[in-house]
Formats: sequence, C-alpha cells, structure tokens
Amino acid sequence: MRVFAMIAAVTLLGASAALNGQTPSPDWKWCQGNNPDASIRACTAIIQSGKETYKNLAVAFINRGVSYNRKGEAERAIHDLDQAIRYDPGSANAFTNRGDMFLDRGEFNRAIQDLDQAIRLDPRHAVAYNDRCVCRAAIGQLRMALADCNQTLALRPDVAENIDSRGFVYLKMKNPDAAIADYNAALRINPRLATSLFGRAVAERMKGNQTAAGRDFAAAKTIQPGIASIFANLGITGTDP
Repeated sequence: MRVFAMIAAVTLLGASAALNGQTPSPDWKWCQGNNPDASIRACTAIIQSGKETYKNLAVAFINRGVSYNRKGEAERAIHDLDQAIRYDPGSANAFTNRGDMFLDRGEFNRAIQDLDQAIRLDPRHAVAYNDRCVCRAAIGQLRMALADCNQTLALRPDVAENIDSRGFVYLKMKNPDAAIADYNAALRINPRLATSLFGRAVAERMKGNQTAAGRDFAAAKTIQPGIASIFANLGITGTDP
C-alpha cells in the first residue's frame, strides 16, 4: 500500500522549456528531490519565476504539495494540488496525488473521486488503480477493490506495494490464505515492507498461528512504529497484541 507517510510524487521534468530552446531552471533538480525543505524552496522559486508554462507550474505545485504533506502540513499540501489541477486540469498525476492526500486523511470517498478522474484521464495509471483499490477496500467495496488491484498488477506486476495492496483486500475479505500468499510475494521483493509484515501477522492470527503472528507484528512495529494506527484507520482494528 502507498498510504499515509509513504505517499510519493509522480513527477515530470520541466521539459517544455527545454523544447523551446530554453535552459531549464536548476531549481528543477531540487524541486523534484526527496528533501522536503529543499523541494519546497526550489518549487516556490519556480512558481514565482514567471517563466514557466502552465503544465510546468502544475508539476511544481504537485511536488511542493507532496513535500508539504511529508512535513505534515496537509492543508497547504491540498491547496497546492488544487492549484496544480487549476493550471493543468488534464494532469492525471495531479488528481492521483490529491487523491493520495485525501487517502492520507481517511477521506476515502473524496479520494476515490479524484482517483476516478485520474483513471479517466489515463486509463493505464497503475498508481491510481492501486490507491483506489486501497480506498475501496477501506470502505468495504471489496469486489471493486479487488478488480482495481488486479488491474494494477496487470500493469505493474513486480511492485511490492501493489501486491501488498491486494493482500490487504484479501485480508478484508477474510481470506487469510490468499492474503498470506500476496504478502509473502511482496516481502520477497521488499523484506522490510512493514504493511506486508503487519498484514501477514493479522492473517496468521486469523488462522490461529499466534507465534508467527507475534513475530511479524514485532518486525512490522520495529520498522514502522505507527503501523497499527495505519491499519486501524483502514478498518483493521483489535489485532495488535
């Protein structure tokens, strides 16, 4: 799952300036980087420069919004994604990232609306399908959630987070064997994926395997101490010892 603190931007380089014979601003490197403070400073410089196309401004707002979200400044993050959509209403990435932010806040129906629009704009947007899968599972739309996760995996089958999301759907469906199979597959790709360790622990507990469950609970909490709260917000409660 790509939820809560794990949100990541789907970014684009400010390529249109280069195509017009201009040298892209050096701020683009930092705007699209993983350091939130540096990204915010650089994206702000790009936004205020008065030199960028609307599409490039949308990219800068997306990246700054994601950086604000990483710092826990949700309102500023959503405001930036609103601006990105205003400048480029055809950007599936803008709708996906704003949908992720609503997912982050537990506003699943609002997230689904944005992810629906992202998929209308780009029917092969694997991230949007994945995140809509998680939202639908969280509110109990399990068959539709499973269809979304299967579509994600058809597009990007080797991404641990995508396999993990389908494991979560099976968990909500009370199908621990299928959940464990997906969580095992995700952990083969990323052995430190806390959501897969915690989800597998829940599934093992469903099967009565308390020792295995306890081992996975402990490992998940070591990697991501707040993991139980993430699952509680998604409707999996009363499981962590």
